[in-house]
Amino acid sequence: MNDKRPVHPYMPNAVPEARAEMLARIGIDDVGELYQDIPEALRLGRLLDLPAPLPSEVALTRHISGILAKNATCDEYVSFLGAGCYHHHVPAVCDEINGRSEFLTAYAGEPYDDHGRFQALFEYQSMMGELLDMDVVNVPTYDGLQAAATAVRMAVRITDRRRVLVASTIRPDVLSKIRDYCGPTLSVETLPMVPETGGLDLAALDAALAPDVAAVCFENPSFLGALETEGQAIADRAHAAGAICVVGVDPISLGVIAPPANYGADIACGDIQSLGIPMQYGGGHAGFIATRDEERYVMEYPSRLFGLTPTGVPGEYGFGDVAYERTSFAKREEGAEFVGTASALWGITAGVYLALMGPQGMRELGEGVMQRARYAMTRLNEIDGVTAPLLGAPHFKEFTVGFAGSGKPVSEIHRALLEEHIFGGVDLSTTFPQLGASALYCVTEQHTKADLDHLIDAVRRAVS
Repeated sequence: MNDKRPVHPYMPNAVPEARAEMLARIGIDDVGELYQDIPEALRLGRLLDLPAPLPSEVALTRHISGILAKNATCDEYVSFLGAGCYHHHVPAVCDEINGRSEFLTAYAGEPYDDHGRFQALFEYQSMMGELLDMDVVNVPTYDGLQAAATAVRMAVRITDRRRVLVASTIRPDVLSKIRDYCGPTLSVETLPMVPETGGLDLAALDAALAPDVAAVCFENPSFLGALETEGQAIADRAHAAGAICVVGVDPISLGVIAPPANYGADIACGDIQSLGIPMQYGGGHAGFIATRDEERYVMEYPSRLFGLTPTGVPGEYGFGDVAYERTSFAKREEGAEFVGTASALWGITAGVYLALMGPQGMRELGEGVMQRARYAMTRLNEIDGVTAPLLGAPHFKEFTVGFAGSGKPVSEIHRALLEEHIFGGVDLSTTFPQLGASALYCVTEQHTKADLDHLIDAVRRAVS
């Protein structure tokens, strides 16, 4: 065997003699024999064109630090970006606890050595259940996208129907994931919004509902930041047609906004990134699904559920899986959906955050966010050529800003803001062309009055 692959201390079993011994043990002459099922046309046929390995850990650290230094972060810029990943305050205790070895390294494990993690996740589920006014909450999925798509598939299995109706104001990436999960066997149809408010068009919903509809899905707040004031009417219409109502929600809003269960939602879902989890260049996400404690819902959760149960010792309780036999861990390919790893560490982190905040803290946080957003909208709307918000509805945290009156494209305005160390909002000009030159801006408790005034003055200069 002519093995020319590099030997490097960071690459396990890179020494040719070690590789040769491993190949001999399994009875083959070349590692390529392990990939016979892959057609030759799909194989590269050569070594990757990689730079020479760095000679030391010091050199590697310097190299990576140089790459990271190219990033413009929220430590240097004031950010008004949102659209699913948010710059909320992360209390120090969240990082302190999720960095503990029993949590940080707890990938899998069994009940005999994992009571701490199981209890922490049980407490997280309990607090999320209280926040959502729901009985059952799962161990976190990878992110809110997976949670939404899984919630839809649950509704399809429960109703044994094939059509799903989704509000057009749902986050585009969430809609994309729902379409991925539904695949070619289910129909996913979007419903228009009322142009003046951004709410779901009830007339369109009435026209689309039929005996084959499994679920009606919307977000509250919506992707555009507007609150859906007709949630009960939507749920009532869905239930009258025998469909399940699925509502996506930002849990950090629930200190000031009624949870979906209070206006008829059967399944609530969303992302917990806003609950004490920092932004991480695409990571730091985990999804939740919540329902009533009814067998038809519980048995359709593909992800793990942790519960409290008495042990063999009187007065002692333990924490472990609920209805484990329904999961793919137990049923393998016969499972309703395949479930592998989960974002359990972020569930523990969110539990720490909720325990720290408490009901009063969540209420004060929500009020502060709404007050800041209202101040920003009011002041931006005073600028000639700018309309904020574009939609005539209550908003939480995010809102649409129209720049059509300025005669300038959003991209040009945002380039001007970057020069003043401001990340402008998400450009909606292509994703929601009916709104014209517009952007989605996000305000959180991180923003001070000085930050907001800086934005307003910068926008005024950018559109003049």
